[in-house]
Amino acid sequence: MKFLTNEKLTIVGAAGMIGSNMVQTALMMGLTSEICLYDVFSPEGVAEEMRQCGFGDVNITATTDVKEAFTNAKYIISSGGAPRKEGMTREDLLKGNCEIAEGLGKNIKEFCPDVKHVVIIFNPADLTGLVTLLYSGLKPGQVTTLAGLDSTRLQSALAKKFNVKQTAVTGCTTYGGHGEQMAVFGSQVKIDGKPLNDIIGTPEFSEEEWTQMKKDVCQGGAAIIKLRGRSSFQSPSYLSVEMIRAVMGGEKFNWPAGTYVQTDKYNHIMMAMDTTLDQNGCTFKVPTGTPEEIAALDASYAHLCKMRDELITLNIVPELSEWSKINPNL
Repeated sequence: MKFLTNEKLTIVGAAGMIGSNMVQTALMMGLTSEICLYDVFSPEGVAEEMRQCGFGDVNITATTDVKEAFTNAKYIISSGGAPRKEGMTREDLLKGNCEIAEGLGKNIKEFCPDVKHVVIIFNPADLTGLVTLLYSGLKPGQVTTLAGLDSTRLQSALAKKFNVKQTAVTGCTTYGGHGEQMAVFGSQVKIDGKPLNDIIGTPEFSEEEWTQMKKDVCQGGAAIIKLRGRSSFQSPSYLSVEMIRAVMGGEKFNWPAGTYVQTDKYNHIMMAMDTTLDQNGCTFKVPTGTPEEIAALDASYAHLCKMRDELITLNIVPELSEWSKINPNL
């Protein structure tokens, strides 16, 4: 089997539903011949199942020892936080999961400071990614968070509405936070080549329907919990592996990613931007859109800042002026 790389990929939280799906997806994509499964609960059962799939020339290891898991790791995907339960928002997970992210960042700094890229997907991902980046000492372009799931939810909702394949719906993006305060951008969307803006406000798709769809997209994670009785695991696992594949030199990742942003307008924050993921890591552009879309992005940023400042109050991160002392890259 031909692999993109022979460098070590570590999956954190591999014993869970998201983590085990990430492992199988990475193996099916042929990303690397060296994959390590790490969890505080033994991931050996997952590893054994993967071996029994017969993937071939892959060294699959499993461990509960963080040093073993992280040493020589060049790529990391982490789902190693508490999942959402029905009735919870992503923000409800803030304190506990950001404490986990602090430990993750410190473990990266200690055991694999030369890691090439880290993808964070445990919620609230914008904040857990930010905390991981701060304590890892990595450069901003080396840590990204899952944000593309919101854009695929928008695409799938429009595809169902207009009874077309998802590939016929282009230009779907959501920016800002990965939460109910995200900014849904519709001005670049086309349905079978026809601008969505030309359809909104017609009998085919009323303004009220579009407003409701945007709300439903923002609450897409909660909808999955109601439908399945548990939080999403297949879609986040697949998209996060697509992200790491792009950084390994594989196929382009076509959706926005959460990235560290430091501009005149948005600063000291992790949020979804117009991103490019490749072997150089993550680069971004600030999205362009209608005044209403930019206002929604600004509101999403303000919401993220409020949560970030709560982390300061909780003593999980220091005042912003102190960040460069912990991570000189920020």
